[in-house]
Amino acid sequence: MNIKDKWNLKHLDRITHLKEPQPNPRLKKLASYFKEGGTALDIACGLGGNSLFLAGMNNQVEAIDISDVAINYVQEQAAKDNLSVQPRVTDLTDLDTLNWPNNPFDFIVMSYYLDRSLFPIVKNVLKDGGYFFMETYYQSPYIEEQEQGVSDQYKLKSNELLAEFGDWKVLYFEENEQEGWQSIFCQKR
Repeated sequence: MNIKDKWNLKHLDRITHLKEPQPNPRLKKLASYFKEGGTALDIACGLGGNSLFLAGMNNQVEAIDISDVAINYVQEQAAKDNLSVQPRVTDLTDLDTLNWPNNPFDFIVMSYYLDRSLFPIVKNVLKDGGYFFMETYYQSPYIEEQEQGVSDQYKLKSNELLAEFGDWKVLYFEENEQEGWQSIFCQKR
């Protein structure tokens, strides 16, 4: 099974059990930083909880994901709520398809997706003074690889996001060892 089919099946299953897509709880707590009328990019948006949340704050959101099932769902939800979300099917492993002009986004969100080759792209397409939020699994000493169902190659190392974005203004950082996630919210200088 190819990666697109895998994610389409996962998202179909999630849609049948989903009442409404929810934003990441830490992103939601940082909402005061997201001024209205900005431009946002949600990388690997899934069913669009973060995209719809940011659009609900009067931001224009570009939501990208490999799953056409997820993108169609986000499109339906955005239309239903009259939100400014432009969802698009995108294979994030094909960097040639990610052809944005320099600095078009005020906010970039990447939640539970890790491809380190995207870090330079994030740094290039975020405006100076713009905000980046990322949260994903990390290699917690308290959680075995099989417990999360995620290979260590798709997990951050301890403090990896701090090392990668340490030259930016870090407003929030947390490694939750018990739950096995790492989160950063930072501002590009």
